[in-house]
Amino acid sequence: MSDTTFYGSDYAALEAFDPDIAGVLQSELTRIRSGLQLIASENLSSPAVLTALGSTLSNKYAEGYPGRRYYGGCAEVDKAEQIAIDRAKELFGAEHANVQPHSGASANQAVYGAFCRPGDTVLAMSLPHGGHLTHGAKVSFSGKWFDVAHYGVDKETEDIDYDQVRDLARERRPKVILAGGSAIPRLIDFRAFREIADEVGAIFWVDAAHFIGLVAGKAIPSPVPYADVVTFTTHKVLRGPRSGALVCKEEHAAKLDKAVFPMMQGGPQMHTIAAKAVNFKECMSADYQQYAKDVIANAQRLTEGLAGHGLRPTTGGTDTHLALLDLQPVGVTGADAELRCDAAGIVLNKNAIPFDPQKANIASGIRVGTPCVTTQGMGLAEMDTIAELIHRAVTRTDGDREHPVAREVRAAVDELVTRFPAYPR
Repeated sequence: MSDTTFYGSDYAALEAFDPDIAGVLQSELTRIRSGLQLIASENLSSPAVLTALGSTLSNKYAEGYPGRRYYGGCAEVDKAEQIAIDRAKELFGAEHANVQPHSGASANQAVYGAFCRPGDTVLAMSLPHGGHLTHGAKVSFSGKWFDVAHYGVDKETEDIDYDQVRDLARERRPKVILAGGSAIPRLIDFRAFREIADEVGAIFWVDAAHFIGLVAGKAIPSPVPYADVVTFTTHKVLRGPRSGALVCKEEHAAKLDKAVFPMMQGGPQMHTIAAKAVNFKECMSADYQQYAKDVIANAQRLTEGLAGHGLRPTTGGTDTHLALLDLQPVGVTGADAELRCDAAGIVLNKNAIPFDPQKANIASGIRVGTPCVTTQGMGLAEMDTIAELIHRAVTRTDGDREHPVAREVRAAVDELVTRFPAYPR
């Protein structure tokens, strides 16, 4: 192996040494470029972010925090982490930031570790109504270790039932009240949650994984002024590396830092932390702020288009980057819709809707999001086209790639992604 073989993101060297893995990298790039990426929790990180991820910072073990490491040789990675911390605080107007969590789930685990003991009561949103696995689902550590009371949505509005939140809080007296989830199309009333938490003496935690990029882009209100702690991922609308972070009030800083390390995880991934720093700088730009606004405008236009084709948006629409569509009016399950769209070059996911009569692995709905297509430069006119293509794929195909309508839709998708390519050459 020559000295020039492994210097960061050197694809030619990788291709020569390991054509099997190099082929996977290339075929994944081809997959991204050849379809419409509409999964709400995905985005396309910039080349600058990917460069930091593929850097020599991956080599360094750095347990601890800047200036307080358990290993020598950390002077340079200390700089990277401090830059990421300072930028996160500036970007979100936060008193304290921890950029070490490996994922959103890791950041969430740290919050439980900081404020709860096994068996303590937590109030969170039900997974079938839009919450997340780490918010007390029985198959998650959170549901196994804690007594989680779940609130849901109002049956008429399909939005969060704040009266139910207040009633449950008064009845159960939780240690922590958690807002946020993975399929909530509407804005969350953080002030209302703060008032409820104060009334019962609970910590108010916001899991902003899905919408934190819209906050960074100043396109929706921020939870930071209201919450004791805000956890998030960095790879959704935020458009950074696949990882996590948290920001909090200064009074909770030491407790949360200790919960991240050494309680919850060991050595941080310094290359990923550097990539987060790059991403936070990107998010401070005027271009990013416009991007965040465009993501919402595109989501609203796409939702309106789908509604016009008979796919019913829960809550009647969206204020964010995603929409949840009820397919019962068109007589198709979420699982079938996902399969049919995939065969037609459209990538989205089945998703349970509130009060869903189907099992979760079948579901009555689909979830669509606009972060990726907006990154590619698509706008309102393209959203109209995409709505029509989704409708045709869902209602007029059968999951066979060779179905005539699937081939027609795929050809239209090819035309779109050729005009708006992912990672232009």
